[in-house]
Amino acid sequence: MSQIGGFFDLWNPVLLLIVVVIGYCYNRFVVKGNGSSTKSEPLSITQQLSFYAGLFLFYVGQGSPISYIGHHYLFSMHMLSQTILYLIVPILIWLGTPGWLVRVCMKNLVFRSLFSFFTRPLIALFMFNMLFSIYHMPFIMDYLMVNDVWLLVYHSVLLITAFFMWFPVFSPMPELNGLNDLKKMAYIFGNGVLLTPACALIIFADSIIYDMYGSVTVPFAHLSPLDDQQLGGVIMKVLQEIIYASTLAYIFFRWYRRERKDEDELDPIPSQESLTNQGGSWNRA
Repeated sequence: MSQIGGFFDLWNPVLLLIVVVIGYCYNRFVVKGNGSSTKSEPLSITQQLSFYAGLFLFYVGQGSPISYIGHHYLFSMHMLSQTILYLIVPILIWLGTPGWLVRVCMKNLVFRSLFSFFTRPLIALFMFNMLFSIYHMPFIMDYLMVNDVWLLVYHSVLLITAFFMWFPVFSPMPELNGLNDLKKMAYIFGNGVLLTPACALIIFADSIIYDMYGSVTVPFAHLSPLDDQQLGGVIMKVLQEIIYASTLAYIFFRWYRRERKDEDELDPIPSQESLTNQGGSWNRA
């Protein structure tokens, strides 16, 4: 395997068309929709940009040369793609999703039952990390990489569970926001712990553990297959730490601002007039 694929292999125009259609529908029916729910819950520019950024990064991770090279040549690019798809895209999409849109979906009894069950914090936490770890078992990954249909199915399920996993942290619906900020920080910490074994297995392996990456010829890379494998584990772990640390900082400062606001409301700063009146009363005394 010494030749890079053609344009359709590298850029996946079908997926690009799907992403564009989703972006158009979001703009037409969510951002500019005429429903009363939209009027009562307008989307900010930040939310809109977050959703569009999530769509863009989804295409980068799944339909750009990063995905193609990661699937056929470099394990490190494969892990970069995985990090983008499962640790970044769901956050941005949830931040850009209005609560009313989820409420509309929750009117369906089947959807509500399944969604409420799979977004329970402990279930969502263990389900994603379990499937992610199973995926990176050598015999599982070697099988999936040569069976495109099953690979698509597994990646789709993994992406859905990634959305479930991030929902308790970035829920757009206050009524389904079951974790307070301190519990959310513990939840993120637990995610980091559960994801570590899969990364450690890859980083510290002293031999090629995935057959397909050990047998390819990479015409543009100067890394040995083993170095590429270890680099993939490092990329996943380092980016994971950055993303989780950023999420923890976001939650902490949001909690801190809310606590300060509550304190200010309970103990308001005295006005200048009240201070003057207090001063006059002290002088008369």
